[in-house]
Amino acid sequence: MIPLRDTQPSYSRPVMTSIIIAINVVVFLYQVSLDPYSQNYFMSTYGIIPAHFHLSTLFTTMFLHGGWMHLIGNMWFLWIYGDNIEDILGHEKYLLFYILCGLAAGAVHVVVNADSRVPTVGASGAIAGVMGAYLVKFPKAKILTLVPIFIFFTTLEIPAVFILGYWFLLQFFNGWGSVGHSHLSEGGVAWFAHIGGFAAGALLITIMGTKDRFLRPQAYRW
Repeated sequence: MIPLRDTQPSYSRPVMTSIIIAINVVVFLYQVSLDPYSQNYFMSTYGIIPAHFHLSTLFTTMFLHGGWMHLIGNMWFLWIYGDNIEDILGHEKYLLFYILCGLAAGAVHVVVNADSRVPTVGASGAIAGVMGAYLVKFPKAKILTLVPIFIFFTTLEIPAVFILGYWFLLQFFNGWGSVGHSHLSEGGVAWFAHIGGFAAGALLITIMGTKDRFLRPQAYRW
């Protein structure tokens, strides 16, 4: 299932979401401009390596990606869900929220995979936090979703509580299923970073305070 857009209107422009996406794209373009050796060094220096952990990488890893599809997928999810969370938090508080979710996601990954020597990169932990917040605040919002049916595709409007709940359960069971497997010599999905980010987002959105955006007559549609 691929989410295409949501039906929840935004009442302010997603300025910070757009800036975050732009930064990720610029960093990735710089990354792919490097030769293979320099790319590996770049990823190893600024990505999270739990066995050789540096605190600063909890932040820098949020702006690195392992390939075009990794980047596009993450930025697409951020664009779909981020505007509404930015709308109810405000631009500055949303940026703090996003960074805190990313830090929490990285910290959970380090704790669970303490012996791993594989660099972990990506914004998905922070974006998972945005998705967790969206589930808390907009559970009844509809997500227009591309759904495969055998060899055909159709679109359905699915309530956020179902599509985001399904996504979280997928991360949860895959994460626990990966416990005990070696991550020292091969990469993979940082399931527990997703779990940690999602939980952090759901918690933070309840304590940071949000704005009432539901009674205004006009909306920006993105």
